Amino acid sequence: MMGPKAQRAGQMMDGPPRARYAGFVQRFLESAERFFMHGYRVRYYIFTDDPKAIPRVPLGPGRLLSVIPIRQHSSWEEVSMRQMETVSQHIAARAHREVDYLFCLSVDMVFRNPWGPETLGDLVAAIHPGYYAVPRHQFPYERRHVSTAFVADSEGDFYYGGAVFGGRVGRVYEFTRGCHMAILADKANGIMAAWQEESHLNRRFISHKPSKVLSPEYLWDDRKPRPPSLKLIRFSTVDSNWLRS
Repeated sequence: MMGPKAQRAGQMMDGPPRARYAGFVQRFLESAERFFMHGYRVRYYIFTDDPKAIPRVPLGPGRLLSVIPIRQHSSWEEVSMRQMETVSQHIAARAHREVDYLFCLSVDMVFRNPWGPETLGDLVAAIHPGYYAVPRHQFPYERRHVSTAFVADSEGDFYYGGAVFGGRVGRVYEFTRGCHMAILADKANGIMAAWQEESHLNRRFISHKPSKVLSPEYLWDDRKPRPPSLKLIRFSTVDSNWLRS
């Protein structure tokens, strides 16, 4: 996560193998220093089970980095299921005293153009780049009634990506804790939602509407051809080939 005073951004680290993790973190932070919330105080929160692997990246005035140790999990699914818990616990223990806004962002992405205060709101969601131009019946919501993430065919406005969400720190706490409790309820019944925490995130955003919805320019997949309507990409996936060069 990342967070400035009078604004925060949060970044959860998930997905990349540990050997490649440091490379993702370095490029993420370097791009954030170039483009993320210029003119604001920012605190980056990096969650990792290997704090020594986090590279040192020069930060500008008023910008701080906090490395938060977490327990290593045995599988990607377990990491995914624990993200909402990790965020809510961190807010309760610390972040609520340090930042006003919090964004939770995936680390295997980079900033490519300015990301500023236009993104701030009470509760902020970002449209998933794979589903912004498809009809609702094609959204990959959880459709099983037995899951707490169930979404009926008549529900939903957008399909939101789990790689970007945020808002005022208190609202993000309520949101992530609600998602975590729903995930625990499913786990107690031996259920894993179709897209893990992203399924619960979408269910929660249907029940608790975001006050601001970010377009795909704030969450893009560079493997996709850019449509003419998308004039600018601000935050998008890393081309993994650069890590092997």
